[in-house]
Amino acid sequence: MYSAVSPYPHSALAAWQLALIAVVAFAGVAVWLGAVFLAAREPRARDHAAASQTPGLPSAAPAAPAAPAAETAVTAEADPAAEARPAHHAAA
Repeated sequence: MYSAVSPYPHSALAAWQLALIAVVAFAGVAVWLGAVFLAAREPRARDHAAASQTPGLPSAAPAAPAAPAAETAVTAEADPAAEARPAHHAAA
């Protein structure tokens, strides 16, 4: 009978080594997928509301009343930069 002699003796891994490689690879993929889903999630409603509030103001503080449109309109006389703008950029 002919028996082949391997140039790399004892190169086969034990079953526990193969299982350890598989567990480490699976855990790495699971952590990576978890990080991707965590980063891609939509912000929760309370996180968004907390980020949009001005610090120092209580949440029940009434908003400042809006000024009438006539008081907030900018006219050419009240706007010194209006002279520097070209005519096609003038406010209507």
